Parts: sequence; C-alpha cells; structure tokens
Amino acid sequence: MIMEKRDFAFGLLNYVLLAIGVVLIVVGYALMAGEGSDETTFNAEIFNALRTRVAPVVVFLGFVWTIVAIMIRPRAKK
Repeated sequence: MIMEKRDFAFGLLNYVLLAIGVVLIVVGYALMAGEGSDETTFNAEIFNALRTRVAPVVVFLGFVWTIVAIMIRPRAKK
C-alpha cells in the first residue's frame, strides 16, 4: 500500500503566526490581571491606563493576528 503525501490546511507559517497570536492574547489578559478592590478597601490601580487601554488593545491585536494567521494560504510546493 502506497502512502500519499497529505496536504494540510495549514503550513508551518500558519502555525507560527497562530502561536504568536495566542501569546499576544495571553499577554494581554495577563496585563489586565491584578489585585482588585474588595468590600473594605478601594484599589485605584484597577483604573490604571495599562489595564484599561493598553491590555485590551494587545488582546484585540492578538485576535486580529490569529485571524490573519488562519486566512493566510500556505505556499504551494513545486
């Protein structure tokens, strides 16, 4: 029985770009994490620019990067 070479939907470039996108998403959520306020104390750091502006942009860029990584076609080998 002769095994034929399989053509996968994603190439190596797609997987590398997907990994970068996932890392961006994780980093963005990690930037949003931190101590919050509770019933007895108020923590003003929850309104920090890093948490409210930078981190959501990083997460958004991670999702866009992941979509682009999925949409890129692998090169056809000749």
